[in-house]
Amino acid sequence: MNANRQVGNTHIVVHPDLPATAAAVAARLITAILDAQAARGEASIVLTGGTLGIASLQAVADSPALTSVDWSRVNFYWGDERFVAADSADRNAVQAEVLLSVLDGHGLDRQRVHAMGSTDEFATPEEAAASYAETLAAEATDEGTPVAVPVFDVLMLGMGPDSHVASLFPDHVGATITGVPVIGVHDSPKPPPLRVSLTFETINTARAVWLVVAGADKAPAAAVALGGEATRERVPASGVQGTEGTWWLMDQAAAALI
Repeated sequence: MNANRQVGNTHIVVHPDLPATAAAVAARLITAILDAQAARGEASIVLTGGTLGIASLQAVADSPALTSVDWSRVNFYWGDERFVAADSADRNAVQAEVLLSVLDGHGLDRQRVHAMGSTDEFATPEEAAASYAETLAAEATDEGTPVAVPVFDVLMLGMGPDSHVASLFPDHVGATITGVPVIGVHDSPKPPPLRVSLTFETINTARAVWLVVAGADKAPAAAVALGGEATRERVPASGVQGTEGTWWLMDQAAAALI
């Protein structure tokens, strides 16, 4: 498979390096938010952590186009979270403050920022997952009809070298669970061991899923995920797809084997 091409509803876009990819993701995100607000009055975005995910949020914060968005009409969610203390630097929500703290000065409504629960609030990741499922249901309607989760305009995901997305890991029970929108994760192969994650069923309700991937260590997993033969239980990144399209936004190192 060649870079910078579309196969079905999957789009592959390759940039020179991580900073260029972060800048491109930021530009796409601002445009996507503007388009969603023009079409529906507001935008719903699922954020991700990781080096490139947070660099992309920093690039939004630094963008001269920042002020073009009505940030009071943007809803933020997370695809997964480490089940640790609320102020832990390991939390994706804490790392996302590189953008959110800037947006406070541009009309951000903190009531629309929906972080997953922490050990300060809940005894187990299952309790945090159940609470987040309630939050999603409370925020979700489809033309006035209650549904299980909001329709996300953009759902951003990183990918690990093992092909995990959110906190859905290869050959791990979380990658096989169906019937619930959010799960607690135990014995995560990557520390910390306790996490909260959206499930495949929830991820795949998003209009657009963006996999933001950088680094040579991701290249083998990206090649397998895009090869078309992997199962999502074995290669989780292969099992995510947006209802309107899936975008792999990559640097050259991550795309080297495609």
